[in-house]
Amino acid sequence: MPDADPRTLAALRKWSVLLDSAFRVPGTKVTFGFDPILGLIPGVGDFTTPLFAALLLLHSVRLRIPKVIQLKMVMNAAIDLAIGVIPLLGDLFDFAWKGNVRNLALLERYARPGARAQPSDWAFVIVVLALLAVVALVPVLLVAWLIAPRGWF
Repeated sequence: MPDADPRTLAALRKWSVLLDSAFRVPGTKVTFGFDPILGLIPGVGDFTTPLFAALLLLHSVRLRIPKVIQLKMVMNAAIDLAIGVIPLLGDLFDFAWKGNVRNLALLERYARPGARAQPSDWAFVIVVLALLAVVALVPVLLVAWLIAPRGWF
């Protein structure tokens, strides 16, 4: 397994924090970064976060992090992107989700020799894949249900 370059990890950590948790709402423990702020500018926020997520993923591939962890990182980024494109709701979601910090934590946890995926990592991946299957299957079942009484099916 290639060694994790401390300077690269430090730079990724710095950008993750800047995008997701650099600022604190006074009097609370709520943090946020530039991600929800940039999300208010149409197209800019929707481009910035996936670009940084891609950098984290490329680094995880270079470090040979377990494939299930890479898949979990892709899913974190996909959830961030899918909800992030919804005007206003996506920006509010960015305050809570913090996908970049989540992915960086995974990268740092598994960027060492012998690191193995935990059962909770597998559970997350399986649950998200099951939800995607349900989301894909519901429209098919709905169409079949609608056309079945008409004898078209």
